[in-house]
Amino acid sequence: MGFKENEGFYPEDANGKVIPSNIHYLETYKAMEDLVKKGKIKSIGVSNFNIKQLQDVLDNCEIKPVCNQFEIHPFLQNDELVDFCIKNGIVVVAYAPFGAPDRSWSKPEDPKVLDNPVILELAKKYNRTAGQIILRWLIQRNIVVIPKSVNPDRIEENSRIFDFNLSDEDMAKFKNIKEKFRYYSFDECDNHPQYPF
Repeated sequence: MGFKENEGFYPEDANGKVIPSNIHYLETYKAMEDLVKKGKIKSIGVSNFNIKQLQDVLDNCEIKPVCNQFEIHPFLQNDELVDFCIKNGIVVVAYAPFGAPDRSWSKPEDPKVLDNPVILELAKKYNRTAGQIILRWLIQRNIVVIPKSVNPDRIEENSRIFDFNLSDEDMAKFKNIKEKFRYYSFDECDNHPQYPF
């Protein structure tokens, strides 16, 4: 989604909704392709593109996106979009794997991924943290994951996920998680003609 040009980083109208750009994402993508051809950049990635938008790029552009970065965690598994990306050779990059517990707009009633009983049960079984279980689940789905942390101990803990595997049976347990929740819905952009959700 592009926002109105020359109006600041995140231009909003009187109702707090973003002011969309009139430039279609395909026009922007084709400009990025020109930069690849000129050797100014090596590759192009997209973020929050849905299947329709990705297919639009694949059908109308010459260079396939290297990756699509979007929200994935146990409460928003995004299976259809993940499968589409993998089938088309687009690397999936997951943001908010823990549900962004420190986000400024969180509400007390929002479900907490790290407190889910299925994940806590697996953490106990594997003698790992809930975060490590989630990261391992994503890695085993062939998803690149970018957990956010400023805590050095947590960063190190998050990297200790390559010395164990979740069994197929335990991977399947994630399908039994009933909570469904999108932490980054970008509601202030839902008036945008290219809103992806």
